[in-house]
Amino acid sequence: MAKSALTGLVASLALIAAAIPLSAAELVMFEQAGCAWCIRWNNEIGPAYPNTPEGKIAPLRRVDIHEPLPDDLAGIRKERFTPTFVLVEDGKEIGRMRGYTGDEFFWFLLAEMLQKLDKAKAG
Repeated sequence: MAKSALTGLVASLALIAAAIPLSAAELVMFEQAGCAWCIRWNNEIGPAYPNTPEGKIAPLRRVDIHEPLPDDLAGIRKERFTPTFVLVEDGKEIGRMRGYTGDEFFWFLLAEMLQKLDKAKAG
């Protein structure tokens, strides 16, 4: 992704973050022990995520696919493929991203999901 496009995307996300209450949504990460791609995400994105505009809009929540699904996520389809990221608001799925192949792809797809969140709130 070009630097100017990335800068524009960050500016757009900052505007979205200002318009959405902090507790409106969460990003559920379905994971499992030994998942190499989960480890890579944890190393490349995990430490910074809570401090980003995206992390403020949709705080991260981790769910082990081998544990029972929490009651408040009963309406969300559980995954077998890890990592899978599901943007959830009020118990409803807004968007889903399967896998992790690198930081640029992750941020791009997350931005698309967050735009759906903004549209769901508006309509």
